[in-house]
Amino acid sequence: MASRMGLEIMYEEAKDAIEKASDLRELDQIRIEYLGKKGKITSVLKSLGKLSPEERKEIGLVANKVRQNLETDIAEKQEELSRLEIERRLALESVDITLPGRQPVFGNRHLIAKVIQDITNIFIGLGYKIAEGPEIELDYYNFKALNTPADHPARSLQDTFYIKRESIHPSDNDILLRTHTSPVQIRVMKKQGPPVYIIAPGKAFRRDVPDPTHSPMFHQVEGLAVDKGITFGDLKGTLEEFTRQMFGKDRQIRLRPHFFPFTEPSAEVDVSCAVCRGAGCRICGTGWLEILGAGMVDPNVLMEVGYNPEEVSGFAFGMGVERIAMLMYGVPDIRMFFDNDMRFVKQF
Repeated sequence: MASRMGLEIMYEEAKDAIEKASDLRELDQIRIEYLGKKGKITSVLKSLGKLSPEERKEIGLVANKVRQNLETDIAEKQEELSRLEIERRLALESVDITLPGRQPVFGNRHLIAKVIQDITNIFIGLGYKIAEGPEIELDYYNFKALNTPADHPARSLQDTFYIKRESIHPSDNDILLRTHTSPVQIRVMKKQGPPVYIIAPGKAFRRDVPDPTHSPMFHQVEGLAVDKGITFGDLKGTLEEFTRQMFGKDRQIRLRPHFFPFTEPSAEVDVSCAVCRGAGCRICGTGWLEILGAGMVDPNVLMEVGYNPEEVSGFAFGMGVERIAMLMYGVPDIRMFFDNDMRFVKQF
């Protein structure tokens, strides 16, 4: 057990060691030796319980005073050594600290993110809400509820990324990567009754071989409007307004008959070429460029979610974000969106 004199001698030894410390590592070792969990001063304080009340008071006061003095001495030495270390580094590196600092490099949004935001802003302005759903989806929501027959090519193993399949025949419980964002429409309609005005932006996946216009993963923005008295004219007017805001006030749209399992009637929608204004050129060929598919919601889909097709009707549309971006910004190859090339990203 240390005495009063022993503690004073211990303090002088520690103080001398602190003054002679040449770097922060050596100083920390001194701190551990005296003030650590098993340090000399700490051990004295832990053993006070074995002393008589008079000794405990006397030795305790001295030990605490020594500890406080050592903490102060170590802090002052640490500040001194840190300042000397900075001065040493500055001398070695020959850095002029009066020079202005380097300007931080600011990033920018990826073109796909920008186009998605532009599209969603337009439809939010038209009164639509954003809806989201899982990218790993059940066959029921991705195909069956959307009126897609079991023998449809999209439901084959060659066209869809299946995660779990019960047999060679399609089943409601098969698990897959969604091939479009249309399942979000089904999920929303099953949760709420009409009116429904939503857009569903997100990723979709198909077993496409990568080439200038195809990618196994791509982005879509789909839209759905269901209410009383919705007509094909409402669909055409909505798409015309979207086209004017997205591509320019002078752009026109053209609807061509098409087939989709979940809409009837259906149409492919083209926008007039920005170069030739519909006259035909080497860019577009015919004067028109395809931008999306659309149509009136099939009554079978409405009945599947519990809506009465005699009371309500609706339209749906879907567009590939990459295609919109390629048309608007002249990107020649869809793979450029996913190459992680900063030279490409910084252009936009």
